[in-house]
Amino acid sequence: MYTGRRPRVLVSGGVLTLVLAGCATDTGGQAFPNEPALASATQGAKASALPARPSELSLQGADPCALLASPQLDQLKINSKPRTAAEPIDGPTCVFDADAAEPFHTYYVRTVAADVEEWFTGERRKNSMTTEPKAVGGFPAVTSYRDAGKPSDCETLVGVARGQTLAVRAVTVTAGAFTMPQLCEMSAQAADLALQTLKARN
Repeated sequence: MYTGRRPRVLVSGGVLTLVLAGCATDTGGQAFPNEPALASATQGAKASALPARPSELSLQGADPCALLASPQLDQLKINSKPRTAAEPIDGPTCVFDADAAEPFHTYYVRTVAADVEEWFTGERRKNSMTTEPKAVGGFPAVTSYRDAGKPSDCETLVGVARGQTLAVRAVTVTAGAFTMPQLCEMSAQAADLALQTLKARN
């Protein structure tokens, strides 16, 4: 005669504790979201929200220092001669200074051999940075900034072609002179002007 015990399901306090897919449990048995998985899903959703690229604008052979013409420099209050960065940032980089009067600020314009989506889901994604999808001149773009501490810089990255991104970073030199929204707007404006030059070049 079979005398083995039947399996039992333990119920504590009338609640059956289940481990759900995509969740983890802490020592108290309370389920909470798996943050890395949620972050990846969020970033993937942001990447899918990018608008389609209306055309391919090649950056091949483009000099970042030539992507902002004289009238555009005036619009951005850039008074110093553009100079090639001593230490390029992930690609050819040009520095544009606005230091004739306070508040001082600088723009870094660079060309990067990467798809713009990489700042959401690729190797260039950084958990320390806040990234948001947007459009600049009809092209897919990403706003990237550090949402902690005093506002210091904001970068706009425009996917101008497959595997090619135009990046423009606005940096405050005068500490505390700009809010983060202001820096991001400055960056987006400079990126749009550089994009206009690139369109004329192509």
